[in-house]
Formats: sequence, C-alpha cells, structure tokens
Amino acid sequence: MAAISLTGLTKVYPGDVTALDALDLEIRDGEFFALLGPSGCGKTTLLRTIAGLESATGGTVAIGEREVTALPPGRRDVAMVFQDYALFPHMTVRDNIGYPLKIRKTPAARRSAKAAEVAAELGLADYLARRPGQLSGGQQQRVALARAMACHPSVFLFDEPLSNLDARLRLEARTFLKRLQRELGVTTVFVTHDQAEALALADRIAVLEAGRIRQLGTPTEIYRRPANTFVASFIGSTPMNLLPGTVRGAWIRVGDALLPGPIGTDAAAALPDGAEVVYGIRPEYLRYTAQHAADVPGALPGRVTVIENLGSTQLLTLDPVAGGPPLQVTVPEDLPVTVGEPGYALPRPERVLIYRDGNLL
Repeated sequence: MAAISLTGLTKVYPGDVTALDALDLEIRDGEFFALLGPSGCGKTTLLRTIAGLESATGGTVAIGEREVTALPPGRRDVAMVFQDYALFPHMTVRDNIGYPLKIRKTPAARRSAKAAEVAAELGLADYLARRPGQLSGGQQQRVALARAMACHPSVFLFDEPLSNLDARLRLEARTFLKRLQRELGVTTVFVTHDQAEALALADRIAVLEAGRIRQLGTPTEIYRRPANTFVASFIGSTPMNLLPGTVRGAWIRVGDALLPGPIGTDAAAALPDGAEVVYGIRPEYLRYTAQHAADVPGALPGRVTVIENLGSTQLLTLDPVAGGPPLQVTVPEDLPVTVGEPGYALPRPERVLIYRDGNLL
C-alpha cells in the first residue's frame, strides 16, 4: 500500500485555462479518499494527473516513497477504473481481467489462473467465457474492478465508476465497493459529483471548486460544519438554507424576524451590531409548526408554497412573511400540511452556522 503526496500541483491547459491551482494534498496509506465537486472543478484532471494520463504543469506527485511526476502510467503502480469501464468488447471476461498481466508479459497460464481467482472473489466465476456485451451494467463494473485488482496495485483510482448504474444497482455497488476496499486495504481515490456517494464511502473528502480545495475533512466534519457558503450549498441531499441577515446582539435579524445565533460559540456575538452575515441552517434542523408561534422567540413566520414527498419525510418550501428568501424545512411524512397554509420555522440553535464574507465564523 502507499500514501499519495501532492505538492504545488498545477495543471494549465492551452488558452491559460487553469484546471489545478497549486494543490497541496496528503492522502493517507490505505485511505478511501473522495474528490468531490461540480462538473469542471478539476477532480477528474487531478485523478488523471495522479495516474500519469495528464502531465503536470507544475508541482510534484509522490506515491509511497517515490516521486512519480515524470514517470509514465505503467510505472506508477496504480490501477484506474473509468466511468465507462473501458472493457474490450471483443475479449472475454477472463481476457479483460488478465489484460494488465499480459502487458507485463505474465505467462498465459498464470494470467488465466489469476483472472479466475479474482473473478471468484467478485462473483464472476460463471461469466469468464462471456463478453462485456453479454453482461449487465453491474457485472461490467465488477469486471472493471477485477481487472484493477489483478495486478495488485498500490493505489486504486476510480473515476465516477457508479454513474452509469441505475439507482438500485448504485446502492448495491456502493456497499460492495466499500466492503471490498476495507478488505483489500488499498489506498483509493474516488472521483464523484454525487455528494451522497462521497459521504457514504469516504474516510475523508476534498471538496473542489475551480481547481482549488475549498474544504478537506471527514464526511461528518464537512456535513456539520461546512467551511464556506460554497460547501454549505453543495453538500447535503437538500442544500443548507443560507439567509442574509444582520447581527443584533446574540440574535440575527433575517427580514423582520429575529433568529437565535449559534450555541457554543461567541464568534457571532463578537461582531458589531449591524454586521452583515449569512445565517445557515439545514432543513432537517428546523422544526415546523402550523400553530400560532408569533410570540415564540426565534420563530420565522412563513407560508407553505411547495410540498415535496421524499418518502420517509416531506420537504416544505416556505416564503417568509417577514421578508427574505424562501427556506426549506424537513418534516415527518405523516405530518398533515397543505399548500398555502401559514406556519412557523424554528431553528435548533445548536445547529446554526454563521458565515461572514463567505467563510464560517
């Protein structure tokens, strides 16, 4: 196994397009690490630069004790699984799995035995004679994994390998992939734009925007305390409510309503009255009531304009009558709510986050 160390890594394309902007990053030995961000943020470029499929404009890449910046892909001891799996359609499953060993001039009998061994581990023993076109999407994904495993690499690189699967298969493949990585203990870098996928799989996550790391941390750290409004708006199956407001002592004025500041920190209280901030609260950390709560401190009055059924919960969109942008609230699936009804959103102060100039206080 091997750690990955990136120092000042830069990638600039013709036309002065900067895809990676002097990144410094340490990925630990045996870690399942996710690169997360919107399309065009540089995550796939970073993965391909680690693999050697893209050459760095500046900076260095080290895998284990070796600097590999100038080495070709075949000498970096990494295995990559692509979004489209990149299987050879004219080859059998056995030959696809054994292909990396063929490149290394491994004898045919040994290649065949290794392919059968790895295929058995991934439940592909009955499909060795088939071709990719005769397999389901989930089976093709496992063939791509088997091919990566066959050469015992120091590092696995996954470029959105689950994005071509349907919703049910994605969940199954996600569980399978996490269990497999734990058993093998191979350092794994996983690229995805799906934040739920990153939160479920990764030991740590780097959230990228425009070629820069905007936050690095565990899934819990990134979900509970996004470091800036970009991460706050990107992470979460329903985005965080980000409401512009002004400081009023220990309270934040949003529109005409006074909402409680965060508990456990005096960062907001240290700001002068009238300071402009952004009040952050996730929909699941708001309590909703249709009962009269005008006299309850911290109640934000609004009117329900949209109800979205999410299965085990409902997502309500409220237009605050006190002014300000709409906000969303998560409520139980069996709570009776109707469009147009007045109601109140009450934040849990221990879950409130305050941002100033885009950064968490």
